[in-house]
Amino acid sequence: MKLTQRQLASLARVSAPTISRFEQAERDIQLSSALSILDVLGMSDKHTLTFSDEEFSYDSGAGITFWGQDGSERVRCRISREALDDHFSERDRLRPAVAFKKHRPEIEALARRKYLLGQKESDGSVLIKTNEIT
Repeated sequence: MKLTQRQLASLARVSAPTISRFEQAERDIQLSSALSILDVLGMSDKHTLTFSDEEFSYDSGAGITFWGQDGSERVRCRISREALDDHFSERDRLRPAVAFKKHRPEIEALARRKYLLGQKESDGSVLIKTNEIT
């Protein structure tokens, strides 16, 4: 980017010695400083997937569809019926919708992990399958 240490320090709001320590890969740099530097250099990924929408839909063939949000982008997420039955039905005592409601934080965490790892379907959605859950 053709920046001096002083310019980078100013943009990242850290000291010039911090930039020097960062370049030398010293271990005593604050994480917040390292993240600020990486942000300025365009080397950080601010993607996240949040789940504030409590709505979901159930299709007996497809499973449960629910929605996440990455900034202004709405992301369709789905857990297959097979995955719900195999991993969240508690030995067939819970129906799919009840299993989803009970285990929603775990299921959302699985969807978030797949999304952040770039494991999306061709349409950009996230699909959780039974063989992907450990």
